[in-house]
Amino acid sequence: MNNLKENDFVRLYTFIQNNYGINLSKKKQLIEGRLNSTIFAMGFTDFSEYVDFILTKSTKQDIDLLLNKLTTNYTYFMREKAHFDYFSQNILPHLVNTKKDKVLSVWSAGCSTGQEPYTLSILMKEFLGKDAPRWDTRVLATDISQKVLLQAQNGVYPQDSFKDMPSEWIRKYFNRVDNTDQYEVTSALKSNVIFKPFNLMDPIQFKIPFDVIFCRNVMIYFNQQTKDALVDRFYDSTNHGGHLIIGLSETINKSNARYKYVMPAVYRKI
Repeated sequence: MNNLKENDFVRLYTFIQNNYGINLSKKKQLIEGRLNSTIFAMGFTDFSEYVDFILTKSTKQDIDLLLNKLTTNYTYFMREKAHFDYFSQNILPHLVNTKKDKVLSVWSAGCSTGQEPYTLSILMKEFLGKDAPRWDTRVLATDISQKVLLQAQNGVYPQDSFKDMPSEWIRKYFNRVDNTDQYEVTSALKSNVIFKPFNLMDPIQFKIPFDVIFCRNVMIYFNQQTKDALVDRFYDSTNHGGHLIIGLSETINKSNARYKYVMPAVYRKI
């Protein structure tokens, strides 16, 4: 096993944190373990050569590979169900009663392989019922990784991804792939989610502000300064009365955050 020298470790984690917000300053062992096979497969003899390459010559595909190796894209449908219940039972009724333009602007930030934005789309369609065609319920789904975005756009998932999803929703919004245990999102549901690459370190300059921003289990990789700055950008991109929903294992700095705390991991712009 190739050892990661301290100066190369510092160069690599500093580059990743400055450009992508991900704090790996205490993850030297993880980096060594997850990248050893990668550097040899790419033809490098040691970490020093690889770090030089990443810092000076790497392509977007090289960075994508690096970030995918060092972060975990584990998710499934209806993960942290309490958030989806709150979205359906509290947020959607308020929005439908107050939105005159019939546009529900929802952003899944750090969408990973797509289970979250597809779930949000299903929840809106189920809530609106026959009125759904009269509303714009398209979900914006972004991630820094092209790899996971391609998986999300493909929309094919193993059966165990649906352990917490009602069976009637599976029948309604997914098609079984031949005789396998894989299920594909229907074309109608796919068309209701817009996937885009986006780095959460960048300025947020989408056309309209959002009624709801889901950014769950993403900020666990960020240091406090990066999290505070991101939450500020989210706030400025949220409609008045809109919500930010983060992961249950995450917190935001309540002492300087402008959002109002609603319940664990749920915040509102008042």
